Amino acid sequence: MNQEFFDALYMMEKEKGIPAEYLVEKIKVAIAIAVKKDPAGSEENIVEIDPQTKTFYVALRKNVVEEVEDPYTEITLQDAVKYNKAAKVGDTVEIPLEPKKFGRIAAQSAKHVIRQGIREAEKGLLLQEYQSRQHDIVTATVLRSDPKRGSVTLEIGNSEAVLPKSEQVPGEELTDGMKVRVYVVDVQNGEKGPRLMISRTHPGLVKRLFEMQVPEIYDGVVEIKAISREAGSRTKLAVYSRDEDVDPVGSCIGPKGARVSSIVEELGGEKIDVIKYSEDPAEFISAALSPATVLGVDIVDEAAHSCRVTVPDHQLSLAIGNKGQNARLAAKLTGWKIDIRPESGFYGEDEEESPSEDARGEE
Repeated sequence: MNQEFFDALYMMEKEKGIPAEYLVEKIKVAIAIAVKKDPAGSEENIVEIDPQTKTFYVALRKNVVEEVEDPYTEITLQDAVKYNKAAKVGDTVEIPLEPKKFGRIAAQSAKHVIRQGIREAEKGLLLQEYQSRQHDIVTATVLRSDPKRGSVTLEIGNSEAVLPKSEQVPGEELTDGMKVRVYVVDVQNGEKGPRLMISRTHPGLVKRLFEMQVPEIYDGVVEIKAISREAGSRTKLAVYSRDEDVDPVGSCIGPKGARVSSIVEELGGEKIDVIKYSEDPAEFISAALSPATVLGVDIVDEAAHSCRVTVPDHQLSLAIGNKGQNARLAAKLTGWKIDIRPESGFYGEDEEESPSEDARGEE
C-alpha cells in the first residue's frame, strides 16, 4: 500500500506541479484530523510520512495509568506493555494504527482535507504564474463575447480572463478565435482563486510594446520617462537617453519609421507622438505640444505646476487638438496645467471669451 501511496504522490507532483513535500504536510494534517474524529481516536496522535524511505506511520498517544478514567487519552499498564514492554505508569505510549482501521467518517474527512490542500496548492501555483505576468503583455485568444455587458472572455494559457468593455479600445472588434495582445494590469487573489485584470487601453500596453520593439529601451540606454494615452486615438511618449550619442526619439521611431509603425499597426492605427524628455519644464512642455510649434512658455505658478503657452495664431487649433485632445495629453504627460494662447492674443470674432479652459489640458 505504501508503494502505491508514494507512487500516487509523485504522479501528482509530476502532473500538477505540486511539490510532494507540500502534499505530505497536507496529508499529515488530514490524517491527524481523521484520527481525532474516529470513535476510537485520540486528540494526541502522531503522523509520520517519509517519502525518502517510503514509510507511513500513524499512532495514538496515551498516558499509562493504573485505572482508566478517559479511554481516549489513557491506557492501563497491562495494555500498554503490549506496545512497549518497558512502559510504566506515568509514561506515554504510542499505539500504531493501520489506515484501514480508520472509520468511514474519518476517511472521508481525510479525503476532503487532502483535496482541499491540493486545490490550495493549485491556486498557489496559478497565483505565482499570474504574478510573473503582472505588468507584462500576453497573447490571448477570444473565446466568446457578452453582447449585453460588452465584455469579452479570453483564453490565456490554460485559464480564462475577462476583458471588460471599459478596457477595450473604442471601435475595435474582437471576434471569436481572434488572437489579441492584452496588458496584465493586476492580479487579484479571490475566494475562487487568482484572477487576471487585463486591459487593451492601459498606457502600460504601449510602454511594453516599445520595450519589446526597441533594443535601446530593453538594454536600458533609452528610458521611457512618461506616457499619456487615449486608447484608439493618440498616445504621447516622452523618452530620455542616458548616452549622449544615442538619439532617444530616433531609436523609438526606427529606420524609416519601422519600429513605431509596427506598434501603430498593433494598436489599430493609433497615432503615437514620441518626444524628447527634458528636466527643463518649459522645454518639456514645448515638446509635449508637438506637432504644434511653441513660441514661448511662461511659468505662472511653479508650485501648482501651472503655465501659459504662446503659439502662432495659425497653430492654435493644432496645439489644442480635436476636442482639446493634444493639450489634454500634453498636460497628462508633463503633469502641468497648460493654458494655450495665440501670439496675437486675438481668438476670433465669434469668441467673446478666452478659450483658455478649452486649451488647458487638465486631467
